[in-house]
Amino acid sequence: MANSPQAKKRARQNEKNRKHNASLRSMARTYMKKVDAQIKAGSYEGAQEALKTAQPILDSMVNKGIFAKNKVARHKSRLNAKIKALKAA
Repeated sequence: MANSPQAKKRARQNEKNRKHNASLRSMARTYMKKVDAQIKAGSYEGAQEALKTAQPILDSMVNKGIFAKNKVARHKSRLNAKIKALKAA
C-alpha cells in the first residue's frame, strides 16, 4: 500500500491511465474487427473503407504508446493482404 502522498497520487494516476489505455486498446481492436467482418462478408469496397478508417486510428495508438509500431504494421499489412486476396478471388 502506498504510504507517502506522492506514492498515493502515483497510484491514482496509474489506475486512471490503465483504464484510459484499456479503452483505447479496445477501440483499436474493434476497428480491426470491423475490417475483418467486411472481409468475411466478402465486401471488397466495405473492407477497403473500413481499413481506410482504421489505419489512422491504429497509427495514433502507436503514437500514444498503446501498441508497438511493428505490431500495428503487421496487422495493417495482414488486413491489406486479405483485402487484396478478396479482390483477386
